[in-house]
Amino acid sequence: MLFSHPKRKLGIDIGTSSIKLVQLRKENETYFLETYGIVNVTYQTAPGVSFDVLNETAQILQKLLAKTGATTKKAVASLPNNIVFVSVIEMPAMNEKELKSAVEWEARRYVPLPLEEVTLSWSVLKDPLTPTQLKVLLTAVPTTVIDNYLRMFKLADLEPVALEIEALALIRALVGPKTESFIIIDIGARNTSLNLVDKGFLRVSRNIAVGGETVTNAIAQSLRISYSRAEQFKHDLGLSVSSRELPSAMRPIIEGIKNEALQLIKMYESTGGTIQEIIFAGSGAAIPGLAEYFSSIGVKVSLGDPLKFVTYPEELRLNLSRVSLGLSVAMGLAMRE
Repeated sequence: MLFSHPKRKLGIDIGTSSIKLVQLRKENETYFLETYGIVNVTYQTAPGVSFDVLNETAQILQKLLAKTGATTKKAVASLPNNIVFVSVIEMPAMNEKELKSAVEWEARRYVPLPLEEVTLSWSVLKDPLTPTQLKVLLTAVPTTVIDNYLRMFKLADLEPVALEIEALALIRALVGPKTESFIIIDIGARNTSLNLVDKGFLRVSRNIAVGGETVTNAIAQSLRISYSRAEQFKHDLGLSVSSRELPSAMRPIIEGIKNEALQLIKMYESTGGTIQEIIFAGSGAAIPGLAEYFSSIGVKVSLGDPLKFVTYPEELRLNLSRVSLGLSVAMGLAMRE
């Protein structure tokens, strides 16, 4: 849902426990980071559930805009993967008019809600190796969710440029124009998404209801310590400690994510493809030893770098390095054309 193409844009990532904001300016083919900010939030439900939550989130956004000194109101916002239906469907090649009717017909088979209650969009994934077949990325969002997001931005005095699913923003920020195949694992506070990217396009997106907070709560319960102390343990010791007690609390959760990644790899390999790399993103991925733990899969594993396509002042390097994983979605949103 695209409205305009401003050179300076805000990327706004509204999560279950924090809101991240990034302002980028594009000159020629270079993105310049002008400001960014992160604020923790305490509401227990996603934005868009009620007017109170909308108003509260709008007020938080206004304060964050003022604190960061953002100079544009043009915003691209994220739609969490867990509220968006995403599927790739295969269809014979056809013209644009025929495609519209065909996609809407096929969508009734794939979308679990009445089409009258969703906003449907799609994009064609072109593959020169199969010119007689089309792969179509189909997305469906409950219309009430979109209406609530637009109302929230109006309350915050922001101008929506686009609403986009998190997976597409992650591809833009972390993968860019690469043509290899990747799995991007985005570990948030309460949810984790696994996104299979092939030739720059999203092919599969899966979501599981565990995240960084799940790990912290498991540590707190296992060691009978406070949440804040468990959070510190997680970041100080991670998966690489020699003590058996702490990893035993964390590993079942991480192992669940690992098993989901293995399933995606096996599924993709069964079609003749090869995953080149697993890339981690999200604040929940900042756990020491995480990449090493996943290396047993036999695929290259790395922490994502959402700053690699962005120019920023050198004096921000240290602070950005501490929070950049969590800014991946916001960076990708602000880079949207």
